[in-house]
Order: sequence, then C-alpha cells, then structure tokens
Amino acid sequence: MLGQVAFLPFADRTFDLVCALDIIEHVDDDDGALAELSRVATHGAVVLLSVPLHPLRWTSFDDFVGHKRRYEPARLQAKLAGHHFVVEQSAVFGMQPRSSRLVDFGMWWLIHHRERALWWYNKALMPLGLRLQKTLQLAPGMIDMEGVDEILLVCRMDAANRE
Repeated sequence: MLGQVAFLPFADRTFDLVCALDIIEHVDDDDGALAELSRVATHGAVVLLSVPLHPLRWTSFDDFVGHKRRYEPARLQAKLAGHHFVVEQSAVFGMQPRSSRLVDFGMWWLIHHRERALWWYNKALMPLGLRLQKTLQLAPGMIDMEGVDEILLVCRMDAANRE
C-alpha cells in the first residue's frame, strides 16, 4: 500500500512500531506528518524518527537531498511533545564531515560528474565511512544536541495525554 506521510492510508492506532527515519525534514508540512504518525500509532507504540539539527549548519547537501529544514533542538522537543511523542532514547545519527568545503566539493562532483561521483560514493566512500563510523550508542532520554548534526529518536506514544 502506498501513501504520503501527511495522508497515510491506515486506520487510527494501527501500528505498535512506526519508523520515519529521514522523512519529516523533507515534507512541507512537518506538523501534518507528525500528526499522521501519531494517529496511526497505538497507545504506547514505539516511534523511530531521525532529523537533521541546527539550521545554521545548512549545507549544499541539504539542498541536494531535498531537505526543507533543519531543526533547532528546543523547537524539535516542543514539536514532539505537541504530538504526544515522549523521547525514551536518543543517539547521534548519520555521517557528515566537519568541513563544509568537503561537502561543497562532493556536491560539485555530484552535480557535474554524477555517474563518476556516485560510483566513488557507493564503491569507496560509503563503505569506508561505514567502517569508520562509531557504533550507534543510544542514551536514555534526550542527548545534548549542541554538537550533533543529526539525531535518532526512539519515542513512545504518550497514551495518558492522547484523546
């Protein structure tokens, strides 16, 4: 069954597990998307989300992949609470170089030499990056998001505060 995240083709409170990794930052109406995820989740369901953080860290990669936004940590927490998501665990997620020049260089290659750049990305850079990436380390509650570019959130639907 196909659907859009803002209009999911499922009945209310259908799923015990909802996974929306790398989604809500791509849609125009992120509140609508979060409302739909909340709607289809059962009371107490686990909801997995990942989002990029800190609008001031916007790069050409964000433009290239179609991000509509990066989240300020305080706004993200308020938005999650407004949709009855309680953060049980969180972790640093994703890979982004510290150097924006490296990102810009990679984006130039993707735009001007797409086939060759994708070959290098898929055959060399991504496998190397995955080997060098630190193991995902979930921590209880919300981690300090100050130096984090992307966060993975393990949330639970707050059954006490839902209609």
